[in-house]
Amino acid sequence: MERPNIIMIMTDQQRFDALGCVNPHVITPGVDSLAREGVLFDQAVCQCPMCVPSRNSLMFGMYPSQTGVRSNAGALLDESRLPAAPLPQILHDAGYFCAGFGKTHWNNCRKGEAGSRRGFDVRAEGQPKNSVLWEEGATMMDDEDPEGLAAYYAETAEFGSGEENAKGYIGKPSLLPKERHRDGFIWRKCMEFLEGYEPGEKPLFLYFSLIKPHAGFNVPPEFEAMYDLDGVPDLPEPPWQEEPDTHIAAAMRVSESLHRVHYGRKETLDRLSPREKRLITLRYWANCTFMDWFIGSVLNKIREKGLDKNALFLFASDHGDMMGERDNRYSKYCLFDSSVRVPLILAGDAVPAALHGTRDSRPAMLTDIVPTLCAAAGVKPDPRLPGTNLLGDWFRRGAFCEFHGGGGEKTQPAPAWMWRTEKWKLILFRDGSVLDDTPMRGELYDLERDPMEWRNLFDDPACAAVRARLTLDLIAHVSTAFAKGPAFGDYGGFAKITRS
Repeated sequence: MERPNIIMIMTDQQRFDALGCVNPHVITPGVDSLAREGVLFDQAVCQCPMCVPSRNSLMFGMYPSQTGVRSNAGALLDESRLPAAPLPQILHDAGYFCAGFGKTHWNNCRKGEAGSRRGFDVRAEGQPKNSVLWEEGATMMDDEDPEGLAAYYAETAEFGSGEENAKGYIGKPSLLPKERHRDGFIWRKCMEFLEGYEPGEKPLFLYFSLIKPHAGFNVPPEFEAMYDLDGVPDLPEPPWQEEPDTHIAAAMRVSESLHRVHYGRKETLDRLSPREKRLITLRYWANCTFMDWFIGSVLNKIREKGLDKNALFLFASDHGDMMGERDNRYSKYCLFDSSVRVPLILAGDAVPAALHGTRDSRPAMLTDIVPTLCAAAGVKPDPRLPGTNLLGDWFRRGAFCEFHGGGGEKTQPAPAWMWRTEKWKLILFRDGSVLDDTPMRGELYDLERDPMEWRNLFDDPACAAVRARLTLDLIAHVSTAFAKGPAFGDYGGFAKITRS
């Protein structure tokens, strides 16, 4: 059978429930069309709740502790020592024409020296050349639209680092037309490519990756006007005001940066009225609709060009956003569901017709993307990878995620590990840094009865058997996965970790 075109679409910081096909409050007709034409994995999680390690994990198909990129302060700078081949390189070497538009967040550029495109034949990014995101031969936004990039940065200057301070979340109507946003530049370059693209002997791998709905919430008014503030529900209030003694509280004790950012943001947001907090939610949803406009436009062009015939579409985001839950906690940087759960859809005529319009509640992970796309492309995946082909015959007891602080710490915090099933979540963590010999502690949540994860059952005698079983499942999974890679030296090569 002829290999399919592979269309991979990503957003940044889009919660699992920020889709119209999951949440009727949200307007995302473009992504919803993919859900109708494929399967939605409604329990999918990322492998680290922040951009850089999550995207490196996704693209290499390995856990952050295997790639070595554990926080937003990490990167793989030596192309001769990568832990595995990244996804676009795999597909390029398999004979695909690889076109990449938008965010990868490799962070693999040394200042003043471009980073590698890692397999992309064509590359464009909505960033400046003086960032760590510059890739060799890529068209950066300041190459073609320096005035637009400057206008965008001027509009968001008060939003702070990463556009994630309190003002970034409170947001404001954008004075820029949608085409002049950074995502507008990514969209324009993708549309220019599609307009001129003529299928050749090679199948196409198209990567279209947007920067938002990540804060800041400077949304064009046309998208904000699609929502009614009176129809936005208030956030549920936890039965406490300060975060209990959880993994994120432990991380903030050792991480001055995580503590400062959270409480600096919270000081402002605590003073907002319920209506003003609802406006933040509205603008986040409007940001999702804004991104969906770009996605829908690209999908329409793909269909118009006939590139959807014999095609596999994948839609995902790199992590979620707490969006004010747990007493005004925003952004990610924790192992609670709103931070780690992600939308994940496989669609198109390369997906069996019987799966179209269905949901799969098995514990899918973003590390499954590389094996799944390799299988579609007829490539044998690296046997060291912990993921699986989501369109194959698979079983997994739970899903894994890890957290290592935000990256701004002077000393590396001790890790926290998550093991999640559809019903239960276990989190194991330690106080202090990786240099401290402190005992392991934990959290256990009944996700069916306590979906907000407010009641920690770890020390509840009635849950001792569940806690023990999940702990053993976590240890078994991680020890087996880590035993395979990324380094595996044996006279027999990879034969010992490859199923015959």
